[in-house]
Amino acid sequence: MQVQQTRSFLDGLLATPATEGAGWLKTLRAEALERANVLSVPSTRDEDWRFTDLTPLYRTALGTPDGAVPVVPADALSPFAVPEAVAILVFIDGQFQPALSHLGGHDGLSVGTLSHGARQGEFDPAAWVARAAPVADDLFVAVNTAHLQDAAVIHAARNAVAPGPVHCLFVSSQCEVATHPRLLVVAETGSDLLLVEDHVALHEDSYCVNAVGEVYVGANARVRHVRLQRESRSAFHIATTAVHVARDGQYASNALAMGARISRHNLHVRQDGPGTRFEIDGLAMIGGRQLADTHSFVDHAQPDGSSRQQHKCVVSGGAHAVFNGRILVREGAQRTDSAQESRNLLLSPRAQVDTKPQLEIFADDVKCAHGATVGQLEAEEVFYLRSRGLPEPVAQGLLTYGFAADIVDRIPVRSIVAGLRQAIVNHTGGPALG
Repeated sequence: MQVQQTRSFLDGLLATPATEGAGWLKTLRAEALERANVLSVPSTRDEDWRFTDLTPLYRTALGTPDGAVPVVPADALSPFAVPEAVAILVFIDGQFQPALSHLGGHDGLSVGTLSHGARQGEFDPAAWVARAAPVADDLFVAVNTAHLQDAAVIHAARNAVAPGPVHCLFVSSQCEVATHPRLLVVAETGSDLLLVEDHVALHEDSYCVNAVGEVYVGANARVRHVRLQRESRSAFHIATTAVHVARDGQYASNALAMGARISRHNLHVRQDGPGTRFEIDGLAMIGGRQLADTHSFVDHAQPDGSSRQQHKCVVSGGAHAVFNGRILVREGAQRTDSAQESRNLLLSPRAQVDTKPQLEIFADDVKCAHGATVGQLEAEEVFYLRSRGLPEPVAQGLLTYGFAADIVDRIPVRSIVAGLRQAIVNHTGGPALG
């Protein structure tokens, strides 16, 4: 029965791959489709998926979004607005929406899609797509690439500095469909870019988002990447973010998972030159029957690199959070300085966390450390706040906020920080924050 379910699921995903586009894109899709038909569907028998059972996804009948242009009024998207953004790309059910988007007009910053003005000067997206996220080993990446017809494309030219964040908003408006968002970010030498990648829903029904993002950070460039996953509580969200960082480049990630029945985010960051710096923050805040799985892989392949990673989980109800953080220091990557911390807060007796930090070191002149903790709110701290007149939900909300605040407060977008602060407190029924 399980084999039939997974085969039916895969056949459904591959039933209607994209057909339009340039020659290089058709060739890439054909290769991805061939590879997807060879790769096996992940199951709990696979080590990387042993805590994440995708059976509910495989049992769900998923179609493709209808071809009609989605009719979504602009005010329906106002709850997800980022006022600081200098450009916004809106995709609804996988289709780019020019009327709801604003591509900006800043020197050195090109914002568009594969089919709407992504090419500028010598920059050609075809040279970058599927390099960081190849189709060879990952079924979901292969399926995404087989469906690739359009993608959000952000290009920062040499020494360009974006004056504010670029907001990529991926919206789900239809139920029982699968969509395959794609994101390509290229920051050339010396540039500075702030990106907000936002996955949201306009309904609470079931659907699947299979997203892939590729980020290329040039020499001495900096990319700050805020990734928000706030899908429907009945949805499935599978995502891969692949990052390559060149000499002296900097990549900072703030990834938050709050929505979806089952979510999985694979973050792969590779050092392509010496002297790079990575700052990776993550927060999963889930409850009910939700499962949120984060797998990160930091690949120190060159000398003099540094990385700092902190991942936190706030888990209530019968929810289940998973974190697997792998750090690889390759032979020759001398003077690597890497630290990883996994801290997890359980808010109910049925909440569950599985955390697995990993260090693999093949160089002898390095400084590396990792650690993990799982615990509950301190009873004495709750009692102290209650003795000052606060109801228990309010006390728990404030303490939970204090636990997660250092992750949220490092997000470099004020409006997002304000909304997430209240969302943390709301998670335990706390009060409105002023």
